[in-house]
Amino acid sequence: MLNIRMDREHLEHEQLVSELRDKQAREEYKKPLDTYRPALLPRLIGKFLVACGNLLYGHEPSYLKFRAVEVIARVPYHSWTSVAFTLLTLFYTDEERARKLSRMTRFSRFAADNETMHVVVISALTQKEQKAGFLRYTLIPACFAFIYFWFSYLLYLIYPRYSLEINYLFEQHAYEQYDRFLGMYGTLLRGKSIESTFLADYGRHPRSQYEFFELVRNDELVHRNQSIHEITTQR
Repeated sequence: MLNIRMDREHLEHEQLVSELRDKQAREEYKKPLDTYRPALLPRLIGKFLVACGNLLYGHEPSYLKFRAVEVIARVPYHSWTSVAFTLLTLFYTDEERARKLSRMTRFSRFAADNETMHVVVISALTQKEQKAGFLRYTLIPACFAFIYFWFSYLLYLIYPRYSLEINYLFEQHAYEQYDRFLGMYGTLLRGKSIESTFLADYGRHPRSQYEFFELVRNDELVHRNQSIHEITTQR
């Protein structure tokens, strides 16, 4: 039954990100949460994360920056799944709480798989497009991801809303970076093909790198909005 549900969610997500390729549809989907204002602590942490990324990988979007950022972007979803598992172990007799945690687990697992697809495919593209140093683009993101995992775990355990709001800000930044990348290199990207067995296994078959990054941009927007929608399910 779970596999059927996940398959349906996958199909619904793919339909949505495809529809969001239309600018008007994307603006209508995006606008209601553009004015959402997270609490002070998430805003400060969100600004810190963005500042660290810009300091290490530059303000402008690039293959290398996306590769590093996507390693970190997967982390909150994995940590939230771990928190849900921990809480379900402790409070499995509370059916209503178990329902909310199970819903969160489905969201975070799907988002984690989606972000994993991003990092695997973008890493393959980066190998062809730009040379990456091990320390800056592999070791540092991996170490930061380890620390961020446990930070996200503890924060979600203590106050889920703050963890979700930080992710909202992180995904908003990712959306803006991919959108800028498409605007800067759109013509070039349309002329570049993309071949990936991993991407095909995932169920996507973009005709060009432009279409691939266009869908990735839309993924980040959906994750941004869903992060806020999930706050209401925690109440």
